Amino acid sequence: MLKFWDLVSYFEDSALADNIRENDLLFPLIESVHVLSICLVVGSILAVDLRLLGLASINRPLSRVSNGILPLTWSAFAIAVASGGLLFISNATKYLANGYFVAKILLICAAGLNMAIFHAIGATDMPKWENEKTLPRRVQLAGGLSILLWVSVVTCGRWIGFTMEVR
Repeated sequence: MLKFWDLVSYFEDSALADNIRENDLLFPLIESVHVLSICLVVGSILAVDLRLLGLASINRPLSRVSNGILPLTWSAFAIAVASGGLLFISNATKYLANGYFVAKILLICAAGLNMAIFHAIGATDMPKWENEKTLPRRVQLAGGLSILLWVSVVTCGRWIGFTMEVR
């Protein structure tokens, strides 16, 4: 079985990673797709989180807001993961040595955990309160934490570019 660093080296030394790293247009193109998809992810999540906080779409049930937006969120997230993976393999060892990259990945995991906890605990009785303008405190807390986490993800992502040493 390959060890983690062997797997990282395997992908970083691949022809695909070489092409991304060496081509003058490929890396910026993939990076542009990644940034646009992250904008869609964070923007769509923000729309739902603002509803959770009672700051937007207060006259619409939460399920209507989230059902209309979540397909876009998940599609954009899949594109962000794919494009981010391609960027990652181009300089995997350098990314893993970058504290902002590691923080970004951990923050994405924390945002996913926040969402999972919200759906498992906070939203179990959603039909009772989803039409209310002011939602329960636990729901507002999940929305506020989500905004904080995703803004932190974007901030760390932006700082990766300023702190990366590429070969």
